[in-house]
Amino acid sequence: MRLHDLKPDPGSRPKKVRKGRGIGSGKGRTAARGTKGQKARNTVRVGFEGGQTPLQRRLPFKRGFKNPFRVEYVAVNVGQLGQFDGSAPVTPDLLIQAHLVRNPEDKVKILGEGEITRALTVRAHGFSKSAMEKIQAAGGTAETI
Repeated sequence: MRLHDLKPDPGSRPKKVRKGRGIGSGKGRTAARGTKGQKARNTVRVGFEGGQTPLQRRLPFKRGFKNPFRVEYVAVNVGQLGQFDGSAPVTPDLLIQAHLVRNPEDKVKILGEGEITRALTVRAHGFSKSAMEKIQAAGGTAETI
């Protein structure tokens, strides 16, 4: 047996039905489309619902604009940083351990609500002006990652 001798088993691959090729084919005349009407004439466009307002027009319009490049931050206030002793720099990893941030992939922004008394080195992805001023007024440093 050679490669050119190989063929599928008889009946395993039925012949393609050729519609509209005469009465003798069994699928002639109307070519399995029924008689008359829009669907018999091949003019139904996608989404057409017979004159009823189509689904894409019944749904409310999508309004506004969503910026795909927007960066979302998790907010941590300066007042919440008082629980750290200042022996090590306050990093996002340390904030996760303290349960102030949940997801390690989140970017952290320090906001200025509350007061800070210790001199802390704070490393975060962003700082508000008031937060940066309060950290520096307490003798600490604010480093942007």
